[in-house]
Amino acid sequence: MNAEATSTRNRRKILAVLAGGLVLGVGAAITLAAWNDSEFATGTFTAGSFNLEGSTTSATAGFSNHNVTKGDTAAALSFSAPFSNLTPGDVVYASFWVRLDSTTTNNATLVASTGTGTGANATNVSYSVYSIAPAATCDATATTGTLVASGADLTSFTAGSSVALTKGATAGTAGTATQLCFVATAKASLVQGGAATGTWSFTATSS
Repeated sequence: MNAEATSTRNRRKILAVLAGGLVLGVGAAITLAAWNDSEFATGTFTAGSFNLEGSTTSATAGFSNHNVTKGDTAAALSFSAPFSNLTPGDVVYASFWVRLDSTTTNNATLVASTGTGTGANATNVSYSVYSIAPAATCDATATTGTLVASGADLTSFTAGSSVALTKGATAGTAGTATQLCFVATAKASLVQGGAATGTWSFTATSS
């Protein structure tokens, strides 16, 4: 074998070794594992509570729920005399206090939402509802308050202004009550011996 052939064979061996080294190097790079780490975060969401309650007794006592859509009974208003012996022109008054109960966690806005009437004199009695101070007397002076609802008779309804309701100052305490003063007036068209029943609903929306 001449020197040129020997040199060529040695060069091929060197190239083969280098090639093998390159292959091994690539193989080693593929099998290396990169270090990694992770972080996780979680959040818990809890709804607050909200409930409107009413009383025909006072600003501080006699409160309960009167939501007929949930199976409760509507609060029976106690109108002043002579509500059961009306004559044309008579005006009678009744108080109804509303507040956010002790479980409520948000303030709210109250609006009169509906008003309906039934009976022979349903079209012969007009009404208005005013928001007045909790301890104020519900009488002829109520008209200085905020008009919340009114109707030319018990079968009609016009919503007035909204009323702000505040939650209790501390957890577990009820909010300050708002007094709604109902003013009902017997019209000249009042039918003798005829009865009439008015029903109103008020809706509080959390804010």
